[in-house]
Amino acid sequence: MEDNNCTTNFVTYDELVAAYVRAGFYKEGAALIGTMMHKGVMPNAVTYTTVINAYGKARKEEQALKLFDKMKKSRCVPNVCTYNAVLGMLGKKSRSEEMIKILCDMKSSGCSPNRITWNTLLAMCGNTGMHQYVNRVFQEMKSCGFELDRDTFNTLIVGFVPCATTYNALLNALARCGDWKAAESVILDMKNKGFRPNETSHSLMLQCYAKGVNVKGIEKIEKEIYGGCIFPSWVLLRILVRANFKCGALVGMERAFQELLRRGYKPDLVLFNSMLSIFAKNSMYEKAHETFNLICFSELQPDLVTYNSLMDMYARVGECWKAEEILKGLQTSGGNPNLVSYNTIIKGFCRQRHMQEALRILSKMTTKGIQPCIFTYNTFLAGYAAQGMFKEIDEVNSHMIQHNCRPNDLTYKIVVDSYCKARKYKEAMDFLSKIKEMDSFLITSQYKDLLSA
Repeated sequence: MEDNNCTTNFVTYDELVAAYVRAGFYKEGAALIGTMMHKGVMPNAVTYTTVINAYGKARKEEQALKLFDKMKKSRCVPNVCTYNAVLGMLGKKSRSEEMIKILCDMKSSGCSPNRITWNTLLAMCGNTGMHQYVNRVFQEMKSCGFELDRDTFNTLIVGFVPCATTYNALLNALARCGDWKAAESVILDMKNKGFRPNETSHSLMLQCYAKGVNVKGIEKIEKEIYGGCIFPSWVLLRILVRANFKCGALVGMERAFQELLRRGYKPDLVLFNSMLSIFAKNSMYEKAHETFNLICFSELQPDLVTYNSLMDMYARVGECWKAEEILKGLQTSGGNPNLVSYNTIIKGFCRQRHMQEALRILSKMTTKGIQPCIFTYNTFLAGYAAQGMFKEIDEVNSHMIQHNCRPNDLTYKIVVDSYCKARKYKEAMDFLSKIKEMDSFLITSQYKDLLSA
């Protein structure tokens, strides 16, 4: 480059320094910094950080610290990566006092610590036995807006002497997001370190599998429970029922529930409602009624969820008046139906094309002060569309807009499909033109999708 009179800049040298460092030529990389300055090209934070980081990895801490000092004297401002490289290097050698000084220098220079900075300090506290400072680091970390993440927990596990509680805390965090692959790694590490997963560990794994909709993972724990490897406590069987429920695994759910009853455990209302709900969705009348009778026999008071599940079961198979009887029974017992209750019955009547009955239920609902939602309107639209009642479809659309309930993609699709099925293509296009004017939130891509439909 130089022989051809091609000007070099800091990017050129940064790439060259990085190349030397990757090849293990630390001295040559550091020497290039002097060459840069001699040629009037000022090294930047990236240049210095690259070499400092390389010195740290090569366990040449003193050379790294000298270069860090040289960097500041040359008025090159270290960035957060530079400070983290120095802190990480010192942390590996448990040089805690120097780390504190670097942190203070970092703050005074106006460079804000990031998550890596705090995790590095936590690791140092664990490695040096400075457990009393962990809470202080946590507080500072949170005051800077950083919440604990997986890396933080991993740092604690590595840095401190772990116990089952430590592992379970990490599993709890992973269960919330359904990261079952990471959770399985934690369980494996737990076993390798000589810790036996306890009831809490297994419960959290079930929750993790349920959140991640991993039925095979649930079945793996089931096998251990029914095989006698894991004690089937009330808590564990309860969570097993709920985990299967969330995944829609009817067979696994029934087996866990029956095991719970067989062992003399008393189910709570949440469990009964879960069983009732899945039986209702699968139109399993006898089992649904059997579950409802069990609720009453167990001296538990059926709640709104219980009644809504029964209404849903009848509405799904067209027994809408029976569903309405359940609604009346709920009111007679002192309960207050909610929007879900009324929507369930309205949907049942609309599916059976009893639109006047659906309107009657809607009137009762609004009289109670419960306003219809987008689901309610879409249900009516689907009912009218199935019968080609286009005048009523227009009335529903107008009513939605007048009452500040913005139609969604499904709303428009129901209407457009109904026109197209009736071969009223002109009316469909007129409707699309009208909604484009009325709905300012309708984006171009949505409009094109409707046109293509």
